[in-house]
Amino acid sequence: MPKFSNASLAKLATIHPDLQKLFLEVVKVVDCIIVCGYRDKEEQDKAYAMGRSLVRFPNSKHNINPSNAVDVVPYPIDWLDIRRFYYFGGFVVATALKLDISIRWGGDWNGDFQVKDQNFNDLPHFELRWKN
Repeated sequence: MPKFSNASLAKLATIHPDLQKLFLEVVKVVDCIIVCGYRDKEEQDKAYAMGRSLVRFPNSKHNINPSNAVDVVPYPIDWLDIRRFYYFGGFVVATALKLDISIRWGGDWNGDFQVKDQNFNDLPHFELRWKN
């Protein structure tokens, strides 16, 4: 059974308990890595400057402590295997529905199950819908 590394567990500890619950369930089935939980000002400004975020500090759900957003990728990481990211995103969304945790995924921001209408793909990004 897959499990999180110590580095992933440290990042997991920075996110909202509902997201912790979700990804502790996901990792039982799919090996994955927590790339980012809470982001301070410096980290958020860097993500914005690199085009990985559309918002500046403190306007990201990553900037709330504990974080209402998390970036998670399937392991081993292959940034070029986009289909695998979509497969993983669908699995996470389905697991969240099963656990009654309302999330929004960066591969389908409006949650309409249409991915061609995206204008900013953030495939590792998952956030709580009902949290500020």
